[in-house]
Amino acid sequence: MELTNIGVIRDLFERHGFSFTKSLGQNFLINPAICPKIAELGGCGEGICALEIGTGVGVLTTELARRCDKVVAVEIDTSLKPILEETLAEFDNVEVVFADVMETDLAKLIAEKFGDREVVVCANLPYYITSPVIMRVLESRLPVKAMTVMVQKEAADRLCAAPGTRECGAITYAVNYYSKPKLLFRVNRGSFMPSPNVDSAVIRLDIDSTKKLPEAEEQMLFKIIRAGFSQRRKQLVNPLSAELGRSKAELAETLSSLGIKPTARPEELSLDDYVKLAECVK
Repeated sequence: MELTNIGVIRDLFERHGFSFTKSLGQNFLINPAICPKIAELGGCGEGICALEIGTGVGVLTTELARRCDKVVAVEIDTSLKPILEETLAEFDNVEVVFADVMETDLAKLIAEKFGDREVVVCANLPYYITSPVIMRVLESRLPVKAMTVMVQKEAADRLCAAPGTRECGAITYAVNYYSKPKLLFRVNRGSFMPSPNVDSAVIRLDIDSTKKLPEAEEQMLFKIIRAGFSQRRKQLVNPLSAELGRSKAELAETLSSLGIKPTARPEELSLDDYVKLAECVK
């Protein structure tokens, strides 16, 4: 089935009585070139299994199934079930789990469905849940090689920005702590039905499975980063003083001892600077 053909999609929706759920941020891909690129650049291939988050009508799912040994897709919208039964009927290596990915034990799911085989994660994420899903995958330290996702263009720019630049945000440091992000390609808004008001981009996060810090220092690291970016226009000592209950003078001295300017703003620090600061403060 030509699942990027608007006529085919509308016919599927009419026959199965499907209607868009606005709260789920549903936008279905109608550009036939996008999903093959996501599957190929996402690391799919022989001997690889794929965990997909969100199926839509199965456009990306079918491309993953053609390349991977096995695909397990987590989809929250149960009204898509009869559509997916039809669009995925030719594939015996696909299983759709109807559940909320934010409430699913992904480590258990991967262990049960894939065993010890190599796994990649692929997704076309609704904009409203981009960051929570990405951070859930990263923080869960799942046994996955890479995560390739389509997100809003502005989110992609921030996720893939270099730490220590004006474009970065708190999530930039978190993503770089757990992985190596890379912007793969842009996707214009006309590639979707209905068309969103913004353009998109596909990014790949190559997962770093090593644990850099003990748990206590790791918690302090993200506490400091969140505090700093809560007032990113101010010098870092100001929000940190309030968050940590320490004087600005003491924090300025700590920053200086680490080779960091006491007047630095949050985005001026590298990830290594934040790691050193977390270790020192802890």
